[in-house]
Amino acid sequence: MAMDLSSPYSPARSPATLAGRRGSLHLLLLRPRLATVRCSVDAPKQVQGRPAAVAAEEAPAARKECYGVFCTTYDLKADEKTKSWKSLVNVAVSGAAGMISNHLLFKLASGEVFGPDQPIALKLLGSERSLQALEGVAMELEDSLYPLLREVSIGIDPYVVFEDAEWALLIGAKPRGPGMERSALLDINGQIFAEQGKALDAVASRNVKVIVIGNPCNTNALICLKNAPNLPAKNFHALTRLDENRAKCQLALKAGVFYDKVSNVTIWGNHSTTQVPDFLNSKINGRPVKEVIKDTKWLEEEFTKTVQKRGGVLIEKWGRSSAASTAVSIVDAIRSLVNPTPEGDWFSTGVYTTGNPYGIAEDIVFSMPCRSKGDGDYELVKDVAIDDFLWERIKKSEAELLAEKRCVAHLTGEGNAFCDLPGDTMLPGEV
Repeated sequence: MAMDLSSPYSPARSPATLAGRRGSLHLLLLRPRLATVRCSVDAPKQVQGRPAAVAAEEAPAARKECYGVFCTTYDLKADEKTKSWKSLVNVAVSGAAGMISNHLLFKLASGEVFGPDQPIALKLLGSERSLQALEGVAMELEDSLYPLLREVSIGIDPYVVFEDAEWALLIGAKPRGPGMERSALLDINGQIFAEQGKALDAVASRNVKVIVIGNPCNTNALICLKNAPNLPAKNFHALTRLDENRAKCQLALKAGVFYDKVSNVTIWGNHSTTQVPDFLNSKINGRPVKEVIKDTKWLEEEFTKTVQKRGGVLIEKWGRSSAASTAVSIVDAIRSLVNPTPEGDWFSTGVYTTGNPYGIAEDIVFSMPCRSKGDGDYELVKDVAIDDFLWERIKKSEAELLAEKRCVAHLTGEGNAFCDLPGDTMLPGEV
């Protein structure tokens, strides 16, 4: 079951070995360090606890490589049109050569996510196999001439790519292959996120916000945070925003309104077919959904199943998974944290349950309703109703996540793994 992930991630790999495999053209990019150009406004931050092997590579001569136009030095303070800009924000993205990233990166660079006055540095993590594609992504970003995009760096070592990251969007994960048991996928991807958690713990900003997209995202987020004990567990998220968006769409269709009239939608639980789209607390035009949509059978059966299986239907129709809408939901998830939540509304995100007010088992990552003041932080919503129908389904998703947690105990430092998964409930896009 164990998988050696030293190939794409180990900071101790020999540059000579890499050159032998790929040729001298890619030697500098494949070395366990990363090309970068720093904005003169922002001094480099000092991070404690960096592995000695990585620290040894920090000689000035080892940090001169960068990508294309992003090698150009600049001074934001000296440029009249940039004087009102905020300090540079460092955003790391894993799986950066994939389809989701292909949609997401250009939204990040354009200012759509963090705002029109927020310069950004993109730190892109790939693997040896995807490095050439990653260079192509960097070329496209270069050719797009985004004024706010001030740095682009690419690499295969998370201990270098994640340095000073203030946001880490962890998309890269192994897809589930034919005949692969779910427990095997949990183990293989879990090892990836354990290593990335260690890297974040060593070199990222001490208040880095982490959003895990790679599936199974709830348990991968748990593994990641457990391997980053020096970072706040509260700062780790599992993406369930696409599920929330799908639920809003279905409620709007049924009620005959546009989706902006739908609010207070929660996805409870795991990003799997045990997820619970909550219609009890949702509202349409400020009224409870059950007052607007009186078809209780539709709400309890068809609505729930449609949201749970939407991704699979899309794959059947189009032959590919939902990369574009996933990217949009990542944007939505970030904007919900960097902008104040509208009065009376909330949003869904998978977060650490310890201290939750609902009675959900502690020490797992569970999607729940949250509000934010726009500072990147959040608080759990307390004024929600939970009836027997909703609670029964919440407990089912809770049981699944507890089983997944037992299955990856060897990756969270909690002893030997024991897999007793209640059933195969992964979403179709994971196959």
